[in-house]
Amino acid sequence: MNMKKATIQLETLACPSCVQKIEKATKSLAGVDKDSVKVLFNSSKVKFDFDTEKISIGGMSKRPLPRLDTLF
Repeated sequence: MNMKKATIQLETLACPSCVQKIEKATKSLAGVDKDSVKVLFNSSKVKFDFDTEKISIGGMSKRPLPRLDTLF
């Protein structure tokens, strides 16, 4: 395993329930260390450790992501 840390700036989080949805979605990604996931409501960021052999943050940022309200 080749683990790295990631901090991703999100759009402004409007409600605390968004935190739970983002946390759940991030933890479901293959290669993400589930125990390291932290969603920071006040700064609208998500932080986590990930295995570079299983997931690429660069690849994630290049593809358009669906709106959160269409995911859950």
